[in-house]
Parts: sequence; structure tokens; C-alpha cells
Amino acid sequence: MRMLFLTDNFPPEVNAPATRTYEHCVKWVELGYQVTVITCFPNSPNGKVFEGYKNKFFKKESIDGINVIRVWSYISENNGFVSRIIDYLSYSFASVIVGVFVKTDIIIATSPQFFTAISGRLLSFFKGKPWIMEVRDLWPDSIVAVGSMSQNSKAFKILKKIERHLYLNAQKIIVVTDSFKEYLIEKHFIPSEKIGVFKNGVLINNFKKIDSERLLKSKKSLGLENKIIISFLGTHGLAHGLRFILDSISKIKDNKYHFLFVGDGSEKQNLLEYSKTLDSNNFTFLDSVTKSEIPLYIDMSDYSLVNLKKSNEFKNVIPSKIFENIAMYKPILLGVEGESKELIEKYKVGIVFEPENVESFINAIYKIEQINHEYFIGNCNKMLNDFNRNKIAYNMINFALKKSKL
Repeated sequence: MRMLFLTDNFPPEVNAPATRTYEHCVKWVELGYQVTVITCFPNSPNGKVFEGYKNKFFKKESIDGINVIRVWSYISENNGFVSRIIDYLSYSFASVIVGVFVKTDIIIATSPQFFTAISGRLLSFFKGKPWIMEVRDLWPDSIVAVGSMSQNSKAFKILKKIERHLYLNAQKIIVVTDSFKEYLIEKHFIPSEKIGVFKNGVLINNFKKIDSERLLKSKKSLGLENKIIISFLGTHGLAHGLRFILDSISKIKDNKYHFLFVGDGSEKQNLLEYSKTLDSNNFTFLDSVTKSEIPLYIDMSDYSLVNLKKSNEFKNVIPSKIFENIAMYKPILLGVEGESKELIEKYKVGIVFEPENVESFINAIYKIEQINHEYFIGNCNKMLNDFNRNKIAYNMINFALKKSKL
């Protein structure tokens, strides 16, 4: 069985879409499938092509048995909305041109953004092959949620029509939360049996405890050896509400807490500039790190911050960093409502605060220190068993191909 997977993010990029797709594809190769991925030249989150790559028309490589084809796309350091749309469109166009020549039995296209899904639909039409749409974000609604587009605009209405067309024409739809499935059934009247829910997960072996000597050395290099470290690792974008976090931090007078922001993104520079205006020094910003370094920064931390802006749209998401931190047995300080909140409370692996509520945030910091460590470890193990990435990948492809699950 030959599979063609379309995604604009893939390793060596380390964001959630790249990791999810890569780990699923590795499992599918292990199961005997021939997997080809069409993606961009790595450039996320800074809009700069990674060292060792050039943004040219076409390049083939093999990564852990996966056939990877990289295609040219418009790449710019400009983080504006128009630039991103041009980026998405250029990848969509290039992936269709190249995908026409790739032999495959099935096509899987992942969103956000759904220009990638449009590529999957077009290739399905040209090649006469079934296609599966993976929905990791309700695009374009999520654009409205971060204030980049008006719900009353013509562009939004056009995108909504395209969205519906894609849902109706995909053979199967894979979503990452129960809320997404409910949305597709209630708003677009998609049959329940056409939709499979396969949530984010984690490969436990990728997140092993760090040697204590290395850990202490890393803390000392940052001057944090005697601090309670609360870390935010990942993209610093409009959706993550980190300006609110900075405002809240400035109101915490106890210097035993230190906040570590590790990563890059469209809002990183704005956050750095804003942080200089605050009367506080209990936070540190660090650049994005490689995938192999992520466990070090998680293990260095006492607690993990997972935060999004207050929006009904974000009640439908479950950030993947939750699972990565649980794999390192770090309690979650969660500022997300909806399914994420239900998940944390169900497994009792953290403390939840109301997004963009300063008092709730500060109270949660004090409460998280009261977590019973013994019970917490057991709760993490149960959650890790339930969200094993290999099991998810196996069941996901079997759903797509109408086979039985584990």
C-alpha cells in the first residue's frame, strides 16, 4: 500500500504538526506501508530556511524510511497575514504539481491551513485516488479567533464555502478532538461514521529523564538553580496569549518563581519589547531549541505552562505539549478551557486557571505546589498509556483504510 501525505511542516522542524506527522509516518513504515511526504523546505517558526537546506524547486531525501519530497514555497521573515497566505498558496500549488507524478493508492492531507487540504482534494481528482482530510484546527475560524480576519468579511465567507466542500468530498475525515467531530456533524451535517477522532499523543521513549549533573549545570548557566521554574515551550504566536502571562508575572512579588519562555514565533519580538516595560525580572526568553534538547528544558522545569487566548474556538483544541510534559512527569499549569481542561481534570495531572484572568492564574501557581507527587506519577502513567502515539497511528490508518482497530 502506497501512501502520499501532504503537510507543510515536517522535521527538522519541531512544531506540533511536524512531530505528529513524522511519528505517525514512522509507525506506518514499520507496519509495511510505503510512505511519501510532500512538504516545504524547513523554515518554521522564523521564516528562515534551516541550515543545510536551500529553498529550491525540488529535493528528495529519506528520513527513517519515509520518502520525503521538499518543494519550493514562498518564505519570508514577514509574519503578516498576507505573507502567510502567499506562503500557504505557494506550497499548495507546488505540492499539486509534484504530487501528480507520485504513485500512490491513498492521499492524506493535513490542516491547518486548509490550502494543504485543497491540494489533497485536487490530487484526488487528478489521480482518481481516495483522499483523507486530517483536521488539526478549525481553519478559518481560528483566524478569526486571533483577530486576523473578520467573521463578516468576504474572504471568510469564501473560505467557509471551501471548507464545507472539502469536508463533503473527503472519503474520511480525521479530527483531533471530540469537539471537532461534534462541530462537523452539527454544522456541516457530516455522517458520524465518516469522522474518526484520533487525539494527540506522545512516544514515551523520546522523553527520558536528564542526567542530574547536566541538569544542574544547565540551571546554573541560566542562574536558576534555586528557583521554581515554570516553562512555556513552543511557538510564541497570537493564539498563545503570552502578553497576558507577562502582565500577570509582573504582579507576582515572590522571587522564588521564574518563568522560562523557550521558542520563537510571530509574536516573539513584540513580547521581548513589551517585557522591557515591565517592573519584573522573574522571566527569561530563550530561542527555539532542537527536538533533542526539548526534554532538557522540560526536565529543568518544575511545572509546565500551557496557555491560549480566551476564545470559544480554543475550547476545541488539546495542545500537544500537554502530552510531552506529562511524559516527563511535569504538572501542567493550564490556561485553556473546553476539552483540554476536561483532560487535565480527568487525569488529575495539573491545575487549571481561567484564560486571561490574572487572579485565577496567580492562584493556580500557588495551588500547583500542593499536588501529591505519588498520586500524580500514577495519573501520568495512566494518561500516557491512553495516549500512546504508536497506538493512535495504528488505529488512525486502520480507520482510514476501513480496518479493525486495536
